[in-house]
Formats: sequence, structure tokens, C-alpha cells
Amino acid sequence: MDALTLARRVAAMQDGIVTLADARGAGLTVHEVQRLCRTGRWRPLARGSYLVDADVSGGISSRARIRAAVASFGPGAVAVLATAAELQGIAGLGSTDQIHLSVPGAVARPARAAHPEVVVHQLDVTPEQVVAVRGIPVTTPMRTITDLILREQRYPAICVLDSALNRGLVTADDLLAVPRLIRGRRGAVAARGYLAEADARAQSPLETRTRLRCVDGRVPPDALQLEVRDDDGYLLGIGDLGWRAPRVIAEADGCEAHDTPEAASPTATGRTAWSTPGGRYSASPGRTPSDPTTSPGRSAKPSPPPTAPAIPGDHEVIAPTRRAERQ
Repeated sequence: MDALTLARRVAAMQDGIVTLADARGAGLTVHEVQRLCRTGRWRPLARGSYLVDADVSGGISSRARIRAAVASFGPGAVAVLATAAELQGIAGLGSTDQIHLSVPGAVARPARAAHPEVVVHQLDVTPEQVVAVRGIPVTTPMRTITDLILREQRYPAICVLDSALNRGLVTADDLLAVPRLIRGRRGAVAARGYLAEADARAQSPLETRTRLRCVDGRVPPDALQLEVRDDDGYLLGIGDLGWRAPRVIAEADGCEAHDTPEAASPTATGRTAWSTPGGRYSASPGRTPSDPTTSPGRSAKPSPPPTAPAIPGDHEVIAPTRRAERQ
């Protein structure tokens, strides 16, 4: 196997990235790497990190950019804050091209000017607080959310907590240790309040933000992921938020959840306009499988889906429901 093919194999396991050390380990010389870059076949992404076959590549992924930046800062570099959250799939923060790394002081100073997209931090990260995500060193989910809630405002901070809880990256018991970890640090007072508002049932940042808006508007929901069933106990849908007394449900999933074929499937959990095999229905929230209506022949009567104005850009739908009518 020739050296270039071996380098490609290494790159295939690293988001298309090889370091100079990887290339030399595959048998390429420094001059050969430079020639590949001059001809456009490889593309330097950071100091000593290259995108292989850049001339036929469809683009540079965010993870490839992060991998190249971490590698360029040496073995002491660790992805932190929003970058660590992105690699771990923790949602709730705005999109950015910045890459947050924690780097030892001796390495950080000369490298800042050469990597303007990298935000260099010098956090006190212990080896126990570092894990690898596809070979990239990042802070653990617990350390990541602890750092973020001290720096972020209320809405994004709670979105981060909800996302980490919902994905099982941390547990409610884990959060009990956070007040001790943040004691005496800037932002600790506000962060303790964010912990009290976190809820693992929120399945997206939009759901979290919708819930917080309702709380701030003094109409907090009394249920999340509320099942909606007809009089026969048939599951029609699941509302993201519910107010049982006024019989109101709210949906906040966005286009990503509603525009997919799976969302409209009869086997889906009723996320799209309450679609079921029999069509669209209006029904009472709060029914459970243990408390259905058992009268034979009873079914929900088709009715047009309720509509309400949405908050621009959020794709929220807040819709009242009424008791299913008999045919």
C-alpha cells in the first residue's frame, strides 16, 4: 500500500483530517505534503492539520474544523464550552464559527494570532474531566454544562440543561452536585436558579423556550408531553405542553419535526397536526391508557385542525382542544 493511500485511510477515520505526524507516519515526507497542498489536493486547515482530497471534498464539516484546531494546539488542548457541547450533541446555544479550546499558557500565547477563529481559554480542567468524542478531547458533559450555565443567560442556560438531561448525558442526581462545584464562582447565584427550572422532558430548545415564555407570562403549563386520546382511548397525539383545567395544549417542534415523512406516519406519536389512521381529530387532553372510554362504537368526529398565530421564527402552535363529539 502506497503512502498516499495509507494517509487517506487515516483521514477517513478522522473526518477527512490528517496531521503532519499522521502523514509522516504513513510514509509521506514534509516536501510531499507541501506539494499536495500547492496542487490543491490537500488543504491546510490549521497549523500542521490538513484536509485530505480537498479538491473533491464536498465541504468542511464543523467537526473537521474542530479536530484540526485541537490537533494544531498540541496534546494539552481540550474542546470546552459551546464547542464541547456541539461535539456531545447538547443543544440550546446559537450557531457560531468560533472554536473554544482550553490550552496551557505556554502554548496559548503564540498561537492566538495564527488561529483567529479559535477562542483560547485557560480553564483548570483535570484529567478526570476530559473524555474523547471520536478521538477529540472534550470536557465531560457534567463539566461542560457547569461551565456554560455560569456564562450563559437564562434561556440558553436552561436549554443546555434540558438537552443534556433529555439525552441522558447527565441525570437529575448529577445536577445535585453542581451547586457545590460552582460555589464562589462568578454567575453562581443565577446558575443555581437555572438548575431549579431544568426539565428532562423537554425534547428541544424550542420546547424549553416556549415553556419559559409561558412561565414568565404567568401561565406556566401543568404538564409536559401530554397524551391526547379520543373517547376510545386511542392515542391521537402528544402535546409538548398542556394546561389541563382550560383544556389547552401547545406544540413547539419546528419544521424539522413536522416536515418529515416519519412525522406524518400513522405509527408516529401524533406530532404532526394530530394525524391518525382515521384522519384529523379534536380530542380531550389528559386521557391515559388506564382510563379510556370503553363504550363500543364510539369514535372521534373529524374536525379541522385548530389554528393560532405563531411566534415568528419559532414555529410554535398553541391550540385549544375540546371533548371529542360522538358520531
